[in-house]
Amino acid sequence: MTHELLLLRHAKSDWPVDVDDFSRPLKKRGRRAAKQVGQWLSEQRLIPDTILSSPATRALTTAQKVCRQLDIDESTIICDLRIYEADAQTLLTLLKTCGHKRRVLLVGHNPGLEDLLLKLIPHSIPLSTNGKCLSTAALAHLAFESEWAELAEGCAKLVTLVRPDSLPE
Repeated sequence: MTHELLLLRHAKSDWPVDVDDFSRPLKKRGRRAAKQVGQWLSEQRLIPDTILSSPATRALTTAQKVCRQLDIDESTIICDLRIYEADAQTLLTLLKTCGHKRRVLLVGHNPGLEDLLLKLIPHSIPLSTNGKCLSTAALAHLAFESEWAELAEGCAKLVTLVRPDSLPE
């Protein structure tokens, strides 16, 4: 059975004075981009079976905005503190516990998310204008044939990489 992994970097965040990194909110541009990505997922009928998110404000708000576009109850988001500041190996270990899920959406942060993406696919990816694979609110759709518990380096195929600047508003 083919499994699908949707890797979504949180949307563009702000950094107001006296706000720590964990509590940074989304900028207006970020809120719009998260909505666009959610609309794209809905149009493509890529509805996740489960959503795993960093509990950091910018990631959780991104996940919530995507849920609204997919008509999914936001209470189904599973927040996991391990995703915040996680490296690729930590994220991989977390994903290996997804059991019988067919499609998983993981909302997190760079550099861990981008490192995970590069670890899972056996080829390079075109960079965005800012030199990153996963710019803010970028979504990578991966597919693989193994079970979640067997997720390993080079086992996935990149189906598509969507960046908000390529989507209609």
